Amino acid sequence: MTSGAGVLTDKSTFVGRTRELSTVRKLLGKSRLLTLTGAGGVGKTRLALRAAELLRAAYQDGVEVVELATLETGDLLESEVATALGLRDVRRDLMGVLVDYLSGRRMLLVLDNCEHLSAVCARFVERLLQSAPRVQVLATSRQTLRVSGEQVLMVAPLPTPDCEHTVREVGRHDSVRLFVERAAGAVPGFRLNARNVAPVAQLVRRLEGIPLAIELAAVRLRSMPLERLARELEERFDVLAAKTPAALPRHQTMRATMEWSFRLCSAGERRLWARLGMFPSGADLETAEAVCSGDGIDRFDVLDHLSGLVDKSVLIRDGSRYRMPEPLRAYGCEQLPSSEARRMRRRYVEHYRDLVAEHRVDRMVPEQLDRYLLLQRELPNIRVALEMCLSEPALAPVELAAATAMWCFWLLTGSFTEGRYWLGRGLELVPEGDRCRAMATWADCLLALRQGQAVTVRRRLAEFVARARREGDELLMARGIRSSGVAAFLTGDAERGLALMRESLARHEAMDDIDGVMFNLYVGAAYGSNEVPRQAAEFGERLLALCESRHALVFRAYAQLALGVAYWNLGDRPRAEALLTAATEFTGGINDRWCLTQCLEVLAWLAGARGEHERAAELLGAAHVMWQAVGTSPEWMSYHASWHRLCTEQARAALGRSAFATAFRQGSRLGPRRSVSYAVSGSLSRRRGQGAGAPVTTGAGGRRPPLTGASPTG
Repeated sequence: MTSGAGVLTDKSTFVGRTRELSTVRKLLGKSRLLTLTGAGGVGKTRLALRAAELLRAAYQDGVEVVELATLETGDLLESEVATALGLRDVRRDLMGVLVDYLSGRRMLLVLDNCEHLSAVCARFVERLLQSAPRVQVLATSRQTLRVSGEQVLMVAPLPTPDCEHTVREVGRHDSVRLFVERAAGAVPGFRLNARNVAPVAQLVRRLEGIPLAIELAAVRLRSMPLERLARELEERFDVLAAKTPAALPRHQTMRATMEWSFRLCSAGERRLWARLGMFPSGADLETAEAVCSGDGIDRFDVLDHLSGLVDKSVLIRDGSRYRMPEPLRAYGCEQLPSSEARRMRRRYVEHYRDLVAEHRVDRMVPEQLDRYLLLQRELPNIRVALEMCLSEPALAPVELAAATAMWCFWLLTGSFTEGRYWLGRGLELVPEGDRCRAMATWADCLLALRQGQAVTVRRRLAEFVARARREGDELLMARGIRSSGVAAFLTGDAERGLALMRESLARHEAMDDIDGVMFNLYVGAAYGSNEVPRQAAEFGERLLALCESRHALVFRAYAQLALGVAYWNLGDRPRAEALLTAATEFTGGINDRWCLTQCLEVLAWLAGARGEHERAAELLGAAHVMWQAVGTSPEWMSYHASWHRLCTEQARAALGRSAFATAFRQGSRLGPRRSVSYAVSGSLSRRRGQGAGAPVTTGAGGRRPPLTGASPTG
């Protein structure tokens, strides 16, 4: 998170704001929308996050924070909210998915940094509040959202001493407390005393109590004494006051502080500050060296410049990444001369074009999980690169190729709407006949299948395969045939689906395309598990062995899911449960909700087969919420439907309608993390006291009793 006062690392403390926190609590007690407004750097984000932390226990279904500063376009607002909530947008009506998920929940949604998307945010919040009556919204913005019922809290700067009184009296002011604490971090042993109380009071008054300005000043004590620091600031503000006779507005005070801090940086640090402004989610050392070096910055000096900017609180070091508070990032962007900005944009685009191409997750490679997590971290920066390409028609093919290379990432993260957004914009600009356009068309069809458009996509895929056949493009033809098989399964034609899958598999094998083989084996194992369970199990075993031999951890979880369903259909319950439990633990850890939802569903069947009908009902409830969240139903999935109905009927008959409903409701309140923990090891009663953030634990190691159960036909 970035924040106005947010030159704060995870180790920094929250200073002051007792009255504001109390006001936030009171206003949220009588309004469903509260917007924190105020100048940049005043601490809106930090206040919102602190309030959310303190109020978390008051919300039965938790608190979710959505960071919007990294979002360049309002077109992706709903997708960003869905991602923060862990939802998978499997249909075009993403707002409908969000409303369905939130409509019965008691939750606080924090929308941080709304100002650049204020109109879009206002429409989103208005519909959400109308459709989800128990959800409340806490927004931060430099301007109000102007939504009916909105309460507004103007976040003022921290109180400053009006004159130099005693050390004790001055030290009570939150602005002074913040300065002293950050100064002690810069100069160990710094304390407020009779010798320094006057310049400290003078300094925080001159900075008008703006937290970010105070922090930028405090770290300067590493390089200059307090008296000189206060004098330099005074002189800087006197120059500005001479140009503007009226009192400086607070946003000018913040800007003046940034200009002063910028001027005190070395030439290399200033250049790096400006160039790093392009990165909304920050950058690691390797990226900063690749994109920002040259033209006045030696590659070997980048680390020193990064360290210098961290020391000056311009950058926050977060693990291996360096990021900037939003006001400082915006200021840095302004400092790039137009000619330099054009060069930097080209280097930025080239870097992320290469990064996406080199870190494809549709490959059977040992670093697959690392690639998946890297793309998750870099997504805000990748979005900027894609938008840069679309603003220059000559770069449209670069954008389309990058968006297409990410097709498997869009699929695994459930970002179907966003993936199709970038593909669609590129397809509008790239002419017919380009192979890049053909690949993008196939990727768009694949994502559209997940959005429930199988009938329409079937026709598009038939045309796609015919064109690939005419052009003799074996890879595109094999991919199109496989996707046509998935469309056939989804429209109820399992026999044709299996035939197309086998044809595609043979083509990929002939090309020695191991990645294509893997995807076909998954389709055969999962979708064929009901019709031909023994053959599906063979596909699944081959798939699992392939994933393990290649150490493709993300795909291994899907292999375990598909193989687990196949073994369930074959009656091998212990093998099925071992596979599904392993997949549940892994996918819960990487936030892969699509695989996790299906695992919880099948684990419910296994509990029912053992006669543990209360546990089955609880797991059905946990899975039900996630099925809703992904915008689909087990009834729509050919390999889930009949077993889901049988499990539900048996549990309801064994428990009675009332007890079944109670257990189902308890499971639906678990949330993803506790659902994982409960599914793999514990009883619901043992975990009921743990919060939604309870860590995922492994099982106790005891072997469960033998499993029994009827087939779906009885």
